[in-house]
Amino acid sequence: MKMQDYQTQAGKTAIYDDADVIMYPAIALFAEAGEIAGKIQKVMRDSNGHFLPEHREAIADEAGDCLWNLAALCTDLGFGLEEVAQRNLDKLNSRMARGVLGGSGDNR
Repeated sequence: MKMQDYQTQAGKTAIYDDADVIMYPAIALFAEAGEIAGKIQKVMRDSNGHFLPEHREAIADEAGDCLWNLAALCTDLGFGLEEVAQRNLDKLNSRMARGVLGGSGDNR
């Protein structure tokens, strides 16, 4: 599936108010990422860090929820997922070429 197709189809299920653009999917993205963290924490606690297939599937489902919210956020910002992905790769490749993948700060 192409990311643009996903973004278009996911957008059909975005049912939040126009007044909540950007904020709603951003906050929901944080919440879904927290659900991923919670599932991983429970694997650490209950399964000694051993990820069974059902753990992986549950985390993948939450990752899908993150993807939905990321797609909605990008739509609200006026960007396609493919463009955002390419911008990220360009940034990372530039950092790698300059030897600054490690470290901190947005403008390295």
